Amino acid sequence: MARAMNLEEPDRVPVMCQMSIGHMLLQTGFRPLELWFSKEVFAEALLKLRELYQFDGILISLHGHSSQWLEQILKIENKKSQEIITWKDGSRTIFPLDDLPRHYPANIVPSPLIENVDLDSIPENIDFIPVSQGLDFHINSHHLYDVFYLIKEKAGDLFSVHSEVTSPFDYFLHLFGVKNAMMSLIEAPVKSMEILQRFTQGVKKIAVDQAEIGVDAVKISSPYAGAGFISPEFYRRFILPCESQIVNAVRDLGTHIYIHTCGAINDRLEMMAESGASGIECLDPPPIGNVSLEKAKERIGHKVFIKGNINPINVLLQGSVEDVKRDTAHRIEIGKTGGGYILSTACSIAPYTKRENVQILTDVAEDVGQYK
Repeated sequence: MARAMNLEEPDRVPVMCQMSIGHMLLQTGFRPLELWFSKEVFAEALLKLRELYQFDGILISLHGHSSQWLEQILKIENKKSQEIITWKDGSRTIFPLDDLPRHYPANIVPSPLIENVDLDSIPENIDFIPVSQGLDFHINSHHLYDVFYLIKEKAGDLFSVHSEVTSPFDYFLHLFGVKNAMMSLIEAPVKSMEILQRFTQGVKKIAVDQAEIGVDAVKISSPYAGAGFISPEFYRRFILPCESQIVNAVRDLGTHIYIHTCGAINDRLEMMAESGASGIECLDPPPIGNVSLEKAKERIGHKVFIKGNINPINVLLQGSVEDVKRDTAHRIEIGKTGGGYILSTACSIAPYTKRENVQILTDVAEDVGQYK
């Protein structure tokens, strides 16, 4: 993994995929509530699945687990397909057995308008991760990186350990809602950038902390930065400057950092590499994206390592083992040239992906991913 991230030729193409929460639940059998809130269970699940799939690295996507989470629960209802939690503050969270939780607050607070936001109201220290669709993972300041120490103690000398931070742009979208946020970029670009800069300082602090505790790489999760959401012009203006600051701070510490953006990124590959990042993920192929691995290697392979490009839906989820073997061998043939390639699904492994379809990835890498 280290050699691949250094744009060198390792002994073989390394393999490391990000896993959806749903896939982790279905393959480990842990309770959804515990997988989400317990640092011990979350760490055990990551370690168990790394061993099951023989991945060369582990991505720790959640951190700051509170040790007092059980004390906040008023009631737990165990249903056939989900756990329903009623919290003492009146909010409810539904935990499916095969997907991310769904949170329903007791009181819905409307998103502010940008003209009403005071920059000083945005805290210097970020205390949550905006996971998806209004779902937040709250970061406990007293247990910020416990899960990293648990995993590094058991796997840090054997496998590459990666952490994750969320792009400042995601926090901007979280604050205003997607529609109002996009309109704010157009109607109030100067203040939008000032707010983005405030979030950048908070994200940068987390990324630097993670690098300093000894992770091998930091991932910037930036799912809304693709062509389906924002133009190349706005990417250069509002996203690239913020993510570049985070990248530079981590690279200055000698730690690798890579950018994860889903969907269509073919028109901004060079800009993403311009950030100074060590690598780029996901490089979604058609039809879920528009990136050709061969052309991406030609255009940016000499600047950044490339991680991804296996279609997680059409190939890994819906394909047979033979389909996966054939597609994986093709990706390796293209990606391994000159080094700097990590075999991975373009985005997360979908919940109902068959175990054998994932296990075959490392087998194929052993067979055809060797360097001479």
